[in-house]
Amino acid sequence: MNVDEPPPTDRSGAGSRGAPKPLVTPFMRLARLHAMSAAADGAIAAAFAGSIFFAISPEESRGRVALALLLTMAPFAVVTPLIGPAIDRINGGRRMMIIVTTIGRAVLAILIIQHVDTLLLFPEIFGVLVLQKGYSVAKSAVVPRLVARDEDFVRANSRLALISALAGPLGAALAGFFSIFGGPAAAAAVGLVGFVLATLLAFGIPSLVVAAAPVETLGRVGWKYRKILLGATAMMVVRGIVGFVTMLLMFELRGGKDGLDVSTDGAALGAATATVRGIDITGDPRAPVWHFVVVAAVAVTGTLSGVRFAPNLRRWLAEEQMLLGILSLLVFGSLFAVLSGGLFGTAILAGAVTAAASIGKLAFDALVQRDAPVANYGRFFARFEARFQLAFAFGAMVPVIVRLSVSIGAGVVAVLTSAALLVYIVGSNRRPRPDQPGIA
Repeated sequence: MNVDEPPPTDRSGAGSRGAPKPLVTPFMRLARLHAMSAAADGAIAAAFAGSIFFAISPEESRGRVALALLLTMAPFAVVTPLIGPAIDRINGGRRMMIIVTTIGRAVLAILIIQHVDTLLLFPEIFGVLVLQKGYSVAKSAVVPRLVARDEDFVRANSRLALISALAGPLGAALAGFFSIFGGPAAAAAVGLVGFVLATLLAFGIPSLVVAAAPVETLGRVGWKYRKILLGATAMMVVRGIVGFVTMLLMFELRGGKDGLDVSTDGAALGAATATVRGIDITGDPRAPVWHFVVVAAVAVTGTLSGVRFAPNLRRWLAEEQMLLGILSLLVFGSLFAVLSGGLFGTAILAGAVTAAASIGKLAFDALVQRDAPVANYGRFFARFEARFQLAFAFGAMVPVIVRLSVSIGAGVVAVLTSAALLVYIVGSNRRPRPDQPGIA
């Protein structure tokens, strides 16, 4: 059997056609593991949160946010050249990598508990990020062997993404509750428990033998796999926009309480008069906190909606068409934000970006799982995730360095996504040359 192709029997682990299906399928085992891993990651994030952004003023936070962005990029310098190929070359390497990353994060959680108030916390968090990315690559690489049909890739990825979207905040909330009594160390302890349980669940994942070495490299694949590169280019733009809009809104919506702008003489005189009369008009002209809450709620809704309805879209559209659709959604959403402005336009922009990002991630992962060589899944996912994270960090760095209004930022998004949409349409309509390798 060619190692590039899935086995002719059912890949879901249900056994032969006449055998009864097990009560707990291999994919269900992966889903339980993923829920516990996401919850533990959320708890570690809660232990690390507080001093990076909201604990200091917006101006002071810019430098620290820039440093944090660089920190998120660094793990891929390890994941891409080492972890990705290792997952592909070792027999059973994908299951082994999942187990190693859960054990490794548990050990680091113990160290974080001890060093939560010292500078040693930063290299330990770096280690958690590296192992987290390694787990993500291994998880995405193992999904195709646990799913029966190629058409179900988007649905399987959607279920895992929905689990992560729910379990992560739940773990962070639980850790936040315990941190009230024990501080950040208690939050890290919640993460430790989660990683230990995830390790136990990881041993239930079947050991999958793919190949002793990758059979192809990205530079040698033919036209079929160049569709993956086109989709990756579109997703780099989308991830860059996610980073750009996230930081744009984080800084733009960091305000105080509702109040009046007293910078002009007339307003200052009115404010002085109101103060003498005992009328409380304290506040500032920046966006009030409830604006941030509204936009955040819309953004979360966009993410969950994208994850929920992506499988339904896959019934009617191929993965390539789904990527085309999310670029179109971003074009119209950003143009609407430019024209409408205000809180409503900002919320629409946030919802469009998060929905497009969640649908695009599921579609692209399914595209790789469908068209990439089975023996190269780890290398492909590691390489593309590194590019996506680089795009995210680059996009996020722009509003950190340059002050932009939401309207101007939405205009930038409209221009970038329009260009990406044009490139994607042109690239999709290109026909391979007769002498181009890999057509057959």
